[in-house]
Amino acid sequence: MKHPSASQPTPERIRLARLQRGLSQENMADLLGLSTTAYGDIERGKTELTISRLGQIADVLDSTIVDLITDVPAAIEPTVIAPNELEKLRNTVERQQLELDKLRLEVDYHKRRYDERIALELAWAIGQKQERPKIGF
Repeated sequence: MKHPSASQPTPERIRLARLQRGLSQENMADLLGLSTTAYGDIERGKTELTISRLGQIADVLDSTIVDLITDVPAAIEPTVIAPNELEKLRNTVERQQLELDKLRLEVDYHKRRYDERIALELAWAIGQKQERPKIGF
């Protein structure tokens, strides 16, 4: 989650998190079992939030209470990749690089063919203009 600045109050952080997830106030109200007006009051800071309600909001937003009330990012768990998985990823990247190189060569080939065709057609068009049949005398 993108962390708002420290100057932003919790209601603004909740609103930003909701918008980042593409939820409307109506969606949030339904998910929390509140009226739209009651939820709107939360985002406008007109309602004092309990820890329980803040926890419900964090769950709906797939966030944490800490994310909603502070600038301190939640700890990020390092991803451990097994050696065989790492080798598979390397092989996949290598295959994709080879495919990309092949496609680049193919594009270059077609560009050259196109240029040659244009040159031939231009030469033909110029030659046609010079060899006009003479009419008359």
